Amino acid sequence: MKISAAARIRRALLIGAVALASLAPLTSAHADGLPDPGFEIAQGQTALLVTDPQNDFLSPNGVAWGVVGKNVEANGTIGHIDQLFAAAKAAGMPVFVSPHYYYPHDHGWRFEGALEALMHKIGMFDRKGPLTTDGFEGSGADWLAQYKRYISDGQTIVTSPHKVFGPETNDLVLQLRKRGISKVIIAGMSANLCTEAHMRELIEQGFEVMVVSDATAAAQLPGLDGYAAAMANFRMIANHVADTGTVVSAIRANHHK
Repeated sequence: MKISAAARIRRALLIGAVALASLAPLTSAHADGLPDPGFEIAQGQTALLVTDPQNDFLSPNGVAWGVVGKNVEANGTIGHIDQLFAAAKAAGMPVFVSPHYYYPHDHGWRFEGALEALMHKIGMFDRKGPLTTDGFEGSGADWLAQYKRYISDGQTIVTSPHKVFGPETNDLVLQLRKRGISKVIIAGMSANLCTEAHMRELIEQGFEVMVVSDATAAAQLPGLDGYAAAMANFRMIANHVADTGTVVSAIRANHHK
């Protein structure tokens, strides 16, 4: 009996999935059938990374609140990021922030993607220049006020700004490697844009990455759900995905070993 091409492909995929499952330690059962490699926090090697904890995403007065606010509130994103900051600081875990800034010269770009064009049009993350903080305090580019006690403690590593979505345009990877970090817990904004782009690049650079599912959020527009898209990609690409409660408990447990 001849086997159709479609049947051969399905059988090959099934064999591949079984092989992957046999090679990867499963930490929990998933209905999707994919393995879960898991993520173990290792002191001195693990860091918390928060992308874009800024007013334009997380404040009701921010320019993106109209499209992200509903998802931010549904996920409890603001409080969950705060819990992660607090847990990491209490445990002495290194904390990195990768911000998004646009300076006047960035508005001279001759071509842009859809969301780049939108961000430039609405003045998102705008600063007056790379060598001045004039007008920064309380602006859309500034940190959400409740996070300032963590970010401004003299210990948090704030990288140079990323300019599109990922850390390819800033010094995040250099800063992580110079501190011996090989494992990264990611939270922050925006799920399918900067957060996902950071996750993808860190995976490509050989880091182990866990994403905190409810410490992020995304734009939700008619026919476009950025959060759902990100959750699918996090599951397929990251080493592990977990919620804030689970991650905070793991940070605390590791600290008290």
